[in-house]
Amino acid sequence: MTYRVCFVCTGNICRSPMAEAVFRARVAEAGLDGVVEVDSAGTGGWHEGEGADPRTVSVLEEHGYPLAHTARQFRSAWFDRLDLVIALDAGHLKALRRLAPTAEDAAKVRLLRSYDHGAGHDLDVPDPYYGGRDGFEECLEMVEAASEGLLAAVRDEVEGRAA
Repeated sequence: MTYRVCFVCTGNICRSPMAEAVFRARVAEAGLDGVVEVDSAGTGGWHEGEGADPRTVSVLEEHGYPLAHTARQFRSAWFDRLDLVIALDAGHLKALRRLAPTAEDAAKVRLLRSYDHGAGHDLDVPDPYYGGRDGFEECLEMVEAASEGLLAAVRDEVEGRAA
């Protein structure tokens, strides 16, 4: 049975596609790419149908992460098929939990940096959109740091289902 993870940010052109690309690479490295499905979306539809921000693509390529991406808006109906919904900041977390049809669905929503034990108290991944390239690099560092803990949690879930 496939385990499905969806990363969600505001417009689905910066943070969530970056997290999707990084986590997809981690899943493949762990040999779970046939078991874990990874995608992303935005809380809003402003960029639906567009590719990722060129700065996101550039930073990802520079660090060896491929990305083929088309932005889309998260839909409440998706909760039925998703196992985990990963919010990139507290605003996304609140918006997604409000969209959740049930308390069980709301419990599927988690902050990405909650999986980074070194993150401290601020669990938001800042939006790099209005800044320079350094913000995208910082975003990638945060995403990479949290992806290890997220992978461990997902692996535990997948192995628990197989047992």
